[in-house]
Amino acid sequence: MNIVDSLKWRYAVKKFDTERELTKHQILTLKEAFNLTATSYGLQPLQLLVIKNKDVQKKLVAHSFNQPQVLEASHLLVICVPKTYNSKEVEKYFNRVQNTRNTTDAIIAPFKEFLISEIDKKSQEDLFLWNKNQAYIALGNLLTVCAVEKIDACPMEGFIAEKYDKVLALKNKNLTSVLVLPVGFRSDDCHMKDMPKVRKTLSESIIEIN
Repeated sequence: MNIVDSLKWRYAVKKFDTERELTKHQILTLKEAFNLTATSYGLQPLQLLVIKNKDVQKKLVAHSFNQPQVLEASHLLVICVPKTYNSKEVEKYFNRVQNTRNTTDAIIAPFKEFLISEIDKKSQEDLFLWNKNQAYIALGNLLTVCAVEKIDACPMEGFIAEKYDKVLALKNKNLTSVLVLPVGFRSDDCHMKDMPKVRKTLSESIIEIN
């Protein structure tokens, strides 16, 4: 199945098969895909919670507008960003660059100074919004990988972040939840599984400039 067929196959699952679980290899694939997601300047201002605990998942259903997929899914993925962010993360990034590529200080310094300046002059609100935008890139990447790997998923913005943060003790980690992705396998009686996709035609959604 090619990538377009895989994307046509996927949909936002409304009912998961509670008897099936993702394998360790499948979960590792999603972890690797998340870690390889493109982010602005490569700073990766994101963390992924991988939850496989039915007690925790059950608690989170009430804070997800009672969407049952949160509990039914094999695993619950929660994409988080820092509550506060500063240019120390730039220092960490360039340390990784030097450790990975053996790049010299002379080459790194101009870009490093620029990036520190850019972050230092932004408000925490602006930095939060910037980082949250990166989370959507990660979500899109995960959804594509899920489609290719025949893993079902249901992307969610419909949850109460403050409640999630409390249940998951994220405050102590300087994190807040921004997106939720239950993953697993569709149930045979999910009412949406055989419905055709509703999309604009290519001529309606694409503008070509030649």
